[in-house]
Amino acid sequence: MTNGRAHDRPMPPRAAPEPPPLLRVEGVSKAFGGQLAVNHCSFDVRQGSITALIGPNGAGKSTVFELISGFVPPDRGRVYLDGEDVTGLPPHRVFRRGLCRTFQIPREHGSMTVLENLMLVPPDQLGERFWNPLLRPRAVRAQERAIRQKALDVLELLTLSHLRDEYASNLSGGQKKLLELARTLMADPRIVLLDEPAAGVNPSLMARIRDRIVHLNAERGITFLLIEHDIPLVMGLCDPVIVLNQGSKLAEGPPALVRSDPRVLEAYLGGQYGALDG
Repeated sequence: MTNGRAHDRPMPPRAAPEPPPLLRVEGVSKAFGGQLAVNHCSFDVRQGSITALIGPNGAGKSTVFELISGFVPPDRGRVYLDGEDVTGLPPHRVFRRGLCRTFQIPREHGSMTVLENLMLVPPDQLGERFWNPLLRPRAVRAQERAIRQKALDVLELLTLSHLRDEYASNLSGGQKKLLELARTLMADPRIVLLDEPAAGVNPSLMARIRDRIVHLNAERGITFLLIEHDIPLVMGLCDPVIVLNQGSKLAEGPPALVRSDPRVLEAYLGGQYGALDG
């Protein structure tokens, strides 16, 4: 006979539903001159993660970044940012929704100082409209002071303060990578797409860049999606790791799982080694 008191027992707590992804790439495809660069690629990037997008040369990684950030429209598929369809929006509109990206080859303004490069980033500056300096000079000056102070704070955070008055063209490759990261911070991003942050960077400067990524993720809640060929860096920094091959997602998961996946080893190394280095 069933004890009626059993019905009074508290129900075990239900697991909290997983929040929707900050970024969703859904079945995107892109061809150039009949050559399929991205082939029905789908993946999610969860809020607060440091996610890697890796794969052999020609896997479609950079094209996926172009599709996400609006530099190239997809032939098929959709891109969602925080649940909002941003497919095919021009880069400046995607930027205004909190998605920023860097480039494998930095695109700094070489004839401007490091500080000026940062102060140029914030949109809708009052001084950009020619009548405001005449009609609202105090407001223009106040905004410029606030932007300048924010830029100085960002330079301090990324240990670039000593280069504030240096022309950007005079920076080393690693310093230019830090400058690009600094410029994204001036836009208060929700997610940053980093294109090969370790490329051409010496180990000590790369350690600084890595530390800043970890800090910005932990302290400011910035989500990162990065393309990188430095496998030890990826395996020590990112979770999850998404692997592309021939324009499609091949594998996804924690670093330890991905690095031992036979399909990943085959795609990278032709199956000749037992595990990815790192």
